[in-house]
Amino acid sequence: MAADGEQIGIRPLPEALAMARDLDLDLVEVADKANPPVCRIMDYGKYKYEAAQRAKESRRKSTNISIKEMKYRPKIGPGDFETKTRKVAEFLGDGHKVKVTIMFRGREMQHPELGKKILDNVAGEVVDVARVEVVPKLDGRNMIMVLAPDKQAQALAAKRKAAEDDEATAARGSDTTEPPAAPPTD
Repeated sequence: MAADGEQIGIRPLPEALAMARDLDLDLVEVADKANPPVCRIMDYGKYKYEAAQRAKESRRKSTNISIKEMKYRPKIGPGDFETKTRKVAEFLGDGHKVKVTIMFRGREMQHPELGKKILDNVAGEVVDVARVEVVPKLDGRNMIMVLAPDKQAQALAAKRKAAEDDEATAARGSDTTEPPAAPPTD
């Protein structure tokens, strides 16, 4: 096959090599199992470069999802809960999965319902950006739940926020009435 894709036909090897040299290209064997073997006249360096670029592009398009972990305690305060949950939402917004762990110590193991309540609160806070992938379960002294980013929920939340912003803008626009003009002074 010629460089432009045209079929040349069956040629002896010395003649095929001479044709490739005349065009300043390479003779590349593409199907060695065929009888006779199929060869192609092409710029092999350019072919390798383009193949590497395609491979690089496919690697770039593939997403690399990592699992982040956030640890909570049953006696967590409201400020710490908000901070950690905000960080969980940020991880989910970036496309990472999040493993939420409740660590129990000592007698806290007697009350796994406290850990379940915290995990349910976390899931409720990030319902706009995530879905529960692995439901809360006890694993030794820890209770674990895995959250995964949910593109559909994120799109719905963004649409809802845009609608609320439009309503707020419209409400502000109707509230702003101009004061009456001052009477002219002589």
